[in-house]
Amino acid sequence: MRICCFMVVLFMDHSPLPDRAAFPLLAANPELVWLDNAATTQKPRVVLDAERRFYEESNANVHRGGHRLGYAATEAYEAARQTVARFINANAQEVVFTRGATEAINLVAYSWGGSELKAGDEILLSTLEHHANIVPWQLVAQRTGAVIRPIPLQEDGQIDMTAFADLLGPRTRLVAISQMSNALGVCPPLEQMIAAARAVGACVLVDGAQGIAHQGVDVAALGADFYVFSGHKVFGPTGIGVLWGRAELLAQMPPWQGGGEMIERVSFDGTTFAPAPRRFEAGTPAFAQTVALAAALDWLAGQDRLAIAQHETALYQQLADGITYLDGVRIVGTAPGKGPIASLVFGRAHPYDVAQFLDERDIAVRVGNHCAGPLMQSLGLSQGTLRVSLALYNTTADIDALLAALEDTLELLQ
Repeated sequence: MRICCFMVVLFMDHSPLPDRAAFPLLAANPELVWLDNAATTQKPRVVLDAERRFYEESNANVHRGGHRLGYAATEAYEAARQTVARFINANAQEVVFTRGATEAINLVAYSWGGSELKAGDEILLSTLEHHANIVPWQLVAQRTGAVIRPIPLQEDGQIDMTAFADLLGPRTRLVAISQMSNALGVCPPLEQMIAAARAVGACVLVDGAQGIAHQGVDVAALGADFYVFSGHKVFGPTGIGVLWGRAELLAQMPPWQGGGEMIERVSFDGTTFAPAPRRFEAGTPAFAQTVALAAALDWLAGQDRLAIAQHETALYQQLADGITYLDGVRIVGTAPGKGPIASLVFGRAHPYDVAQFLDERDIAVRVGNHCAGPLMQSLGLSQGTLRVSLALYNTTADIDALLAALEDTLELLQ
């Protein structure tokens, strides 16, 4: 069972698809074609209202106040943890709030990796990974003597499963893999990879930053040990993210930051630490953003997720079909079952030049290596790609506008 199937089970509803009117920035800019959703999504009004309402009605620090506002803020903060847990089908005590997916991976690398890895242990990373799921492991490998083993790809961008099987062995301690590539939209066969990793006793971390908005997740069914995602890529605010970890692993992991609220008792003779998740949430948390994240997840859970997935797939197919009529343009990464992300390369035009022309037509896309340098190196793409990433509020008119603008632009540049 793939993660997209989990989504249907958890979130099926039959409300109509949300349109641009639900998103204040898009409503205020009707000419804007926002196709940079893999970098950040626009926010529905209910999310903006939730954060503003918290500041206007309940603003107080959490877990500290001896007053009504403090109690209300703490209740809202912990209720948000419960919301996240419901959304991913987890126990609330396994949900740790972070500043984003990047910080969540760094937390696992520093705490779990720093305490569990030793010289000669092996960390398997797919070539698809974002820098955020590479660099923290390189840093912990330097400190511990562990070894990074990259998992190569097939020509279509999918994981080379034969090579993956050959890399797995008794020294494999961790496999870190994306739910969906931020650069190509390719979705690795997680169920198969997780089962193979666990068969050799390895832990698995899944980076869900791109996948969760499109596919959802059921961490109980997934079988991984850690799952991370960012709020701002799932229609929530910036500065907030989530680490889910198995309770038994979180209980054994040492703190990675020290400060208030992550302790039970402090003296100059020593400190005892709070249980998870508080042990990993030192200092004042992003409590307003946490409440807004909960609003985003509640809003998304109330949508018809199956209809959204079908809509995004249809838009991607419309784009892919249209690209076939443009000379000198191709999509990189054509593995079946990929998400609604298209990385484009051009025969003689530079992606940056194309993006500038598109911006003049009010079409926003992303260019560069998309924080996936090893992936681009493996594909021989020194100039990177132009990335088109879709979301539920995009329309067939957006794709038509993009294809027409690409055709006009390429006539000038090629």
